[in-house]
Amino acid sequence: MDVIHKIGRRKTAVARVYLSEGKGNITINKKDLAEYFPTATLQYKVTQPFTLTGTDDTFDVKVNVYGGGITGQAEAVRLALSRALCELDAEHRGTLKPEGLLTRDPRMVERKKFGQKKARKKFQFSKR
Repeated sequence: MDVIHKIGRRKTAVARVYLSEGKGNITINKKDLAEYFPTATLQYKVTQPFTLTGTDDTFDVKVNVYGGGITGQAEAVRLALSRALCELDAEHRGTLKPEGLLTRDPRMVERKKFGQKKARKKFQFSKR
């Protein structure tokens, strides 16, 4: 098996994932998973595709991720891993799709409009 390369995005975070056979090591920006994502929730989000498909300790993962915050980055990595597992074995699609792991979340920050304080908030209105 050669290296599978997939991209995942969330908000402004972009994750490039390189999946190869190995012992289950996950390296993110040249750091260990637990070092890069310190909270258990974020670690769960990253490993969720492996847990659902039952391929926990069969692949080594190298990730380059940039942009956004840590939650957006974790979800971008999750999407990229799900896409890579689907390319590896088409049967994984049936497990990952109902969980919503193959759906690109389109929600982005709304832009600030001129003449306003923020995207929706206005400056205080004075009648007199």
